[in-house]
Amino acid sequence: MRIIFAGTPEVSVPTLRALVTAGHDVCAVLTRPDAPLGRKRILTPSPVATAALELGIPLVRAARVDAAISAELALFTADLGVVVAYGGLLPQSALNATDHGWINLHFSDLPKWRGAAPVQWSIISGDQEIGTTVFSLVSELDAGDIFSTSRSPIGPDETAGELLARLSISGAAQVCDVVESLSLGTAHAVPQSGHVTLARKMSLDDAHVLCEAPADVVYAQMRGVTPEPGAFVELAGERLKIHRAALSSEAPTLTPGHIEFQAKRVWLGTQTQSLELLQVQPAGKSRMTATDWFRGLHTQESVVIS
Repeated sequence: MRIIFAGTPEVSVPTLRALVTAGHDVCAVLTRPDAPLGRKRILTPSPVATAALELGIPLVRAARVDAAISAELALFTADLGVVVAYGGLLPQSALNATDHGWINLHFSDLPKWRGAAPVQWSIISGDQEIGTTVFSLVSELDAGDIFSTSRSPIGPDETAGELLARLSISGAAQVCDVVESLSLGTAHAVPQSGHVTLARKMSLDDAHVLCEAPADVVYAQMRGVTPEPGAFVELAGERLKIHRAALSSEAPTLTPGHIEFQAKRVWLGTQTQSLELLQVQPAGKSRMTATDWFRGLHTQESVVIS
């Protein structure tokens, strides 16, 4: 099929490459504009833009798809549009720009976790299983008919970043299967059914670790916001980012919010057992092991977060 692909982050790239490998004519790629990254704020192409340039596919960069962008997309006379995490809504004018509309790969078992951050909220909420859904894009948020759903367990220690990376690979194959069935005329979509839940965009407040909760809840929160926006606690008015932690059967019982160094390991107290801190990043410094960070405090006492 002749396809317009829309996507921006790294998790979109496997599907783009899989469509090209499968022999489809990806005639254009819609992605977000270059963004300033790093301390020097250097304008950097999105991962999808980088892949498209490598593959020799024409790029359309847009932060917002308006009538002009929709008209530009229509000039490609594509059969189908495919979306994976573009990062913006497509208006009806854009949906009409291809002969057979658009399909979308969403990282949840729709209608559960419609919205911007389904994997993050699934982990935070303690879900044991997650789905990937390929559905027909409509103007209402993530509400179109479903062509394909696949489910897999969530690993007990998987972070949102790790889970997204895994699902992006399996989801790419799922998209290709749906595109193939559409090209053969054998595709069948069914309306969504069940309870709708929303996965709103993550904020920095969602990453502020709440140690008054039980350990499993705190650990789920940490995993769900890793790597973005990144779990953190506040210590002496500064942010201490937590890159990696762990549940342990050897955990001592500490007062919630207290961090202690015991048996050469660093522990963070919660409402129940404490969590072991493995890798942290103090404000203005590089990430380091939690033990190196605590030794650098030059204190034998526990420290208390705010």
